[in-house]
Amino acid sequence: MKSYRDLIVWNKSVNMVTLVYALIKNFLSDEKFGLTSHIKRSSVSIPSNIAEGFGRNYTKDYARFLQISRGSLFEMQTQLQIAVNLGVIYENELTEIKSLSIEV
Repeated sequence: MKSYRDLIVWNKSVNMVTLVYALIKNFLSDEKFGLTSHIKRSSVSIPSNIAEGFGRNYTKDYARFLQISRGSLFEMQTQLQIAVNLGVIYENELTEIKSLSIEV
């Protein structure tokens, strides 16, 4: 593998982030700096840490960055569930994001 861009997990996580951004663009304006901001940061952190770890060229560093990425994934899932609980989004809007998050 020549690049992190060749990793299936990186590609799927980038696709997931794109779906997350499309979903949350419709959040209420008072959420723009609250839950929206947290969801954006945690979702972007997933492929970012995969790429950064890959670039370290050291297996232990890579493994650590994959763990961080996994933590960000769980953080994003939690924040999206909170958004559902608050009625900001509906459970059925998360179908594709949930599927990708399981794969990632």
